[in-house]
Amino acid sequence: MTLFQLIRNFVYRHWKAYAASACMLTGITILIAFIPRMIGAIIDALVAGRLAGSALLWQLAIPVGMGVVIYGLRVGWRLKLFAAAYQFGMELRTHLYTRLSLQGPAFYQQQRTGDLMALATNDIDAIEMAAGEAMLAGYDGSTTLLIVLSMMIWGVDWRLTLIALLPFPFMAVAFWLVSTRVHDAWRDSLNRFSRLNDHVQETLAGVRTLRALGLEQRSAAQFATLAEDAAASSLSAQRWEAAYEPAVGITLTCSAALTLSLGGYLVWHGELSIGALTSFSMYLGQLIWPAFAAGWVLSLIERGKAAWKRLQPILSEPLAIDDAGALATLRPGNLVLDAVSYTYPGQAHAALDHVSLTLAPGKTLGLVGATGAGKSTLLRLILRQYEQQSGTLRWSGHALQEYKLAILRQAISWVPQESFLFSATIADNIALAKPNASRADIENVARLAAVHDDIMRLPKGYDTLVGERGITLSGGQRQRVAIARALLADSPLLLLDDALSAVDTGTEAQILQHLQDLRRAQSGRSVVIVSHRLSSVADADQIVVLRNGKIVESGTHQNLLAEQGWYASQWQYQQLEESLDAL
Repeated sequence: MTLFQLIRNFVYRHWKAYAASACMLTGITILIAFIPRMIGAIIDALVAGRLAGSALLWQLAIPVGMGVVIYGLRVGWRLKLFAAAYQFGMELRTHLYTRLSLQGPAFYQQQRTGDLMALATNDIDAIEMAAGEAMLAGYDGSTTLLIVLSMMIWGVDWRLTLIALLPFPFMAVAFWLVSTRVHDAWRDSLNRFSRLNDHVQETLAGVRTLRALGLEQRSAAQFATLAEDAAASSLSAQRWEAAYEPAVGITLTCSAALTLSLGGYLVWHGELSIGALTSFSMYLGQLIWPAFAAGWVLSLIERGKAAWKRLQPILSEPLAIDDAGALATLRPGNLVLDAVSYTYPGQAHAALDHVSLTLAPGKTLGLVGATGAGKSTLLRLILRQYEQQSGTLRWSGHALQEYKLAILRQAISWVPQESFLFSATIADNIALAKPNASRADIENVARLAAVHDDIMRLPKGYDTLVGERGITLSGGQRQRVAIARALLADSPLLLLDDALSAVDTGTEAQILQHLQDLRRAQSGRSVVIVSHRLSSVADADQIVVLRNGKIVESGTHQNLLAEQGWYASQWQYQQLEESLDAL
């Protein structure tokens, strides 16, 4: 879809606002076009001595009244047209946000956050201006040009009109040459602004790391360079835009010189009155706006086209996960993986290789293994953040693809290792999936996650603002708040992806005991625990050891210890490590 097709579709859906604006602009143009002719007639009447006193005042009152009407119409079209243009910008931003929220991790591995933020601000602003101001200037300039030329030809003198238009083809050639430079300049400006935006976003997100490494000055120097490049690029675009004005000025100056030359000759020979020449000169002055409007429209259109070329690939990027499921309900049942395989794009080895296992309702599954064994990948397949490339993944007898994506994810509570908290109160963060939860419910799950006492020691307790990304809390506190949030959601499947890595062993044991008690009370809830610390999964109903994407050991804690494999050796090593730490 081109920019013109995008704007055309929007105008078609909001034709009433654009039609009302067009009518008001046409009325303004007609009123303005009649004023020079009236002034010319008044001048001729004054020269002939036919107009004086109160009659003159009445004649002058008419243009003044027309000016008042023009003012009211100008206010009206602005209210109508710009309201529609802002609606266009809102629709584009909403569409962009919706697409971004539905994209999977693979999409964000290829995109930069700062660039996406620039698209939602700077680029959509440029497209919005193309749908608003460019439409206005294009219609108003064209209407003014046609009506004014008509008045010049049939209302004054066709010979003056012909000679006045002689320089205009040169202005058209200049506009064509400048418009191509404007497009390239604005495309470069938008790209450089995106790089600047991305640097700022990364710097603010990692400001503590920069301070710890003493890299503030280097980061500031990089920012200064990027800001200078962005400013220079924007200035270059503005300079090319400014090139429209000299082309207009030179053209109209030449037209005025030719008009006065021929007009003076005609007045001298009595073929044209002074009032008519005055009217024509005023009409020629009214051609300034159509000429400037042409340059302004070209500039806005080229800017919008450059922005649309950056935005369209993001909007047309296919969703990583197809949400074509029809099932709107999910009842807890067996979660079955049957020969499931997945390989990340660009990787030679499979992250998961023909993995088969079954998790019954109300049971706990432990996933362990070395880093990169495929544990987190398995959870992401269950969440449908990725799609398995072979094998089947079923829940309650149905393939995951048969469920609506929102229904599937509502049935799963996921706590990643890097827990994300929003810039809100602790209570709001815990109640994220259940906004209507009572304070008693929030405090109850906080106790289950062993974070209630920590929260009560904060200045405002549960009403304490955690700051961006939960910066005011420790890593262990953030993890436990995220666990409390997952428990409050009361989903039939709980996924803990190394979610206890930042807490001490005593707190870990307390949380795991609470989870066991809760599982017994809610017999339908299944739990999958991914952990490098084997004590986290020792009480699981089944433990699976992954290595290079394959299941190499499976069984209960006691069974695996008896096998004397990787699990048993790792358990002995961790127990020895804990005993040494206790000394």
